[in-house]
Amino acid sequence: MNQHISTTIAQLIHKGIKQKLITERDEIYVRNQILGLLHLDEYDAQVIDTADRSIPDLLDALILFAIETKVIADVLDEKEILSAKIMDCFLSKPTEINATFYRKYKESPSAATDYFYQLSKDSNYIQMNRIAKNIHYKTQTPYGDLDITINLSKPEKDPEQLKRERAMKQAASYPNCVLCAENEGYVGRTGHPARSNHRIIDVTLEGEQWFLQYSPYVYYNEHSILFASEHRPMKINRASFERLTAFVEKFPHYFMGSNADIPIVGGSILNHDHYQGGRYTFAMTKAQEEFAFDLERFPNVQSAVVKWPMSVIRLRSQHKVDLLDAAEHILNTWKQYSDPSVEIEAFTKNTPHNTITPIARIRDNQFELDLVLRNNRTSGLHPFGIFHPHEDVHHIKKENIGLIEVMGLAVLPPRLKSEIDQIKGYLLDGKTTVDPYHQTWAQEMKDANPNLNESNVEEIVYDALGEKFTRVLEDSGVFKSNNVGREAFRRFLKTLNR
Repeated sequence: MNQHISTTIAQLIHKGIKQKLITERDEIYVRNQILGLLHLDEYDAQVIDTADRSIPDLLDALILFAIETKVIADVLDEKEILSAKIMDCFLSKPTEINATFYRKYKESPSAATDYFYQLSKDSNYIQMNRIAKNIHYKTQTPYGDLDITINLSKPEKDPEQLKRERAMKQAASYPNCVLCAENEGYVGRTGHPARSNHRIIDVTLEGEQWFLQYSPYVYYNEHSILFASEHRPMKINRASFERLTAFVEKFPHYFMGSNADIPIVGGSILNHDHYQGGRYTFAMTKAQEEFAFDLERFPNVQSAVVKWPMSVIRLRSQHKVDLLDAAEHILNTWKQYSDPSVEIEAFTKNTPHNTITPIARIRDNQFELDLVLRNNRTSGLHPFGIFHPHEDVHHIKKENIGLIEVMGLAVLPPRLKSEIDQIKGYLLDGKTTVDPYHQTWAQEMKDANPNLNESNVEEIVYDALGEKFTRVLEDSGVFKSNNVGREAFRRFLKTLNR
């Protein structure tokens, strides 16, 4: 038997013991499970474990061995499935993980989430080696320091993978979607991700069963997903506000928010009710209040408009029910509100256009709700959405502006990495070819910065990218950050006291 594969298996098992995924008593069992997955019937017990490679690196070595020995084909889904199966050998059953989580919760809510977050990373469900490839930086804007991320963590699909997906005759219906609880431990298939090493935590919210997991491609610290046990469409209503505040009451070190529930302004998954949260302070959270206003029906609730490119009402109160009453009143009023002077129409015939992106947190021992007003109407001039990134910024971002972007974190497509390298080359030599849809932008940067050189070109491009994302958010705001927009915002606020 090839000694190196025995060494790799031994190193992975010892790494699992070191990370407390398993104990020394589990070593033989886990080894035999891995041998079975690799179709091996021998093991060199005399191997000397010396190297200290990471779990992802060791997994990559095992996957390469499996390809070389024809255990799997060199296709994305087969590699992902085997990798998840191997790590599943190190994981306890869901009941045991939930028991540990809630035992640690008795110490503190943060102790529970610290345990589960570390477990999700150590088991390679959160693939930190891929996430490390992302480009991430902060950029100064009039609204605070925005986060810019160029997403390089999701692996590209190879030609054979794409061929297999096209050849699928009929889409399977189990699990219903990538968020359903039925993904826990699901082996995976062509076109559906491998989830053998996936675990979820039971969370009861307002008497209803929900589940907590982490995003496998975390965009910020402890990027979590909270989803309903029932496969049902997204819906923003009073129950949403109740569940969001109930969650942050249980886990006060986290925020929790929801994407909007209608196309264009909603997130990428509208068919399964879910929220996103985590342990991170976004620029919008730190944004100052531009002006306060009174909600006459709710004297126990403080209310203000936030200085932010999108239209945000911030509510604060120690009285949870009063806060929920105020949020429901604002939502119901907004859903019926029109102001043609600023292109806001609540309906086209029976099709609704207004909704809210809500974010809940505990701050200074008070409940806090940010309500971001959204409208998804389109026009001939803006067929992708009037309050959506306009066409002149589509070369940077044309996808929906969901919860994460709303709060001030740009998740930009991977194509921008190579395109930015082209732009930097053009700015320095004036000759490098730039994609046509970036040409005007690149020329503007070159004209505005006569002292461009190797030492400052990246900063100039990154700042310009931040300016574009600021524009993306400004385009998406229903009441613009100018005199006309602020007057229109005040008109809406007056209707809340009628």
